[in-house]
Formats: sequence, structure tokens, C-alpha cells
Amino acid sequence: MEKRDFLKTSALGALGLSFLPLWGRTPNNQNIININNTLPELPYAYNALEPFIDEQTMRLHHEIHHQGYVNGLNKALEQLTELKDKQDYEMIKHWERELSFHGSGHILHCLFWENMNPTKTMPKTQLKTLIDEQYGSFENFKTHFISSAAKVEGSGWGILAFEPFGEKLLILQAEKHQNQTLWNTLPLLVVDVWEHAYYLKYQNKRKAYLDAFFNIINWDVVSKRLKNALD
Repeated sequence: MEKRDFLKTSALGALGLSFLPLWGRTPNNQNIININNTLPELPYAYNALEPFIDEQTMRLHHEIHHQGYVNGLNKALEQLTELKDKQDYEMIKHWERELSFHGSGHILHCLFWENMNPTKTMPKTQLKTLIDEQYGSFENFKTHFISSAAKVEGSGWGILAFEPFGEKLLILQAEKHQNQTLWNTLPLLVVDVWEHAYYLKYQNKRKAYLDAFFNIINWDVVSKRLKNALD
């Protein structure tokens, strides 16, 4: 795939977190955004990430929070279609905001579930090379990523992204996932740092949650996303 094509088809491609293309796909070429979205199944059992993330938190996070984004996204798409059909755009600002909020939440959660795994892995090939070149070592990168994600406020996420023009890795904060981004960055690794992602087990100990998260990162998926961006 050409890099410019990946920018078009990445889940959070050239339009960033804010403006979600209805033809969005994951790096493994699965549709994310369409007219009738459904909650994706997890690629593992609800208890598979224990002891790092407990089953109850996973069920609440997936079945309630992610389902809420799916419902909100479908409602926004339905209302925007109705506005178009009626040629009445009085409420377009509201429904495009709903599209951005719920669509961003849906896409980020799809990436989040996919970039976790019960089996411990480590960065390889191109990803390992870039991490070593830019951060000096994996431990330095880990410290940087956790420090950044731990300080995100609001409806926040920690993100490792690839910037295709400079071909660099960037560690970013998404304080509001629907409207704070850096144009053209492609998300490789995302971590949800809203309270609902960790509060049952870790209470207010966000750093402990992030430390645990590094035990279940699916670096093979992260490496595949990078390879797609570079090819």
C-alpha cells in the first residue's frame, strides 16, 4: 500500500481524530465506520488480561462504554442523513459534534482492544529500530509514554503515533479525543486513561494501571500498523 493510500484508509488517517471519514478502516483493512455500526467482539476473553486488567472492568468498559459510542455514532449518522434528505441544516453543528465525539470514541476503542494481548510481546524490526533511535532504549520510551499518559486530563488517551512526513514516532496526549490531535499522525498504540478504564481495580492509581498496561501490549499489532504506514 502506498503511504498516501494508507493516509486515506487508516482509521485515524489524514483527517485526524476530529473529522472521521465514513470509509475509515483499521490497518488490517476492516471497516470501522459505516452507516450501521456494531460493537466489535473482543479478540480474547473478558478475563484474559488478568491480573493486569480485571474481568469486571473489561465487561463494563466494552459492553457499556464502547456500546455507548456505537449507539451515539449510529444516531449521529442517522440524523445527518435525515438533515441531508430534508435539506434542513439547522442542527448540523450539534450532530457533527456528536459524530466527532462518538466516532472518535468508537475508533479509538477498536484500536485499543486490538493493541492488547494476553501473551507478552516486545517491539520488533522497524518499530524497535525507531524506538531505539529516538528514545535511546525501550525503557526510556516506556518512561516517556507512561509519564505523558499519566498526566492527560479530561476524556483522555495516551497515543504513540507515526508522523509520515518526517517518518518519526510521536508520543501524544489526547485530552479530548474528538478535537485534539496533530494533523497527519497515524496512531500505532493507544491507551484509554479515562477513569472507567481502570478505576475498579486501580482506584486513583493511574500510573499503576499504565505500568500494568505495558505487560499486555500487543507489539505485533503495533509493529504491523507501523509497517503499513511505511510500505
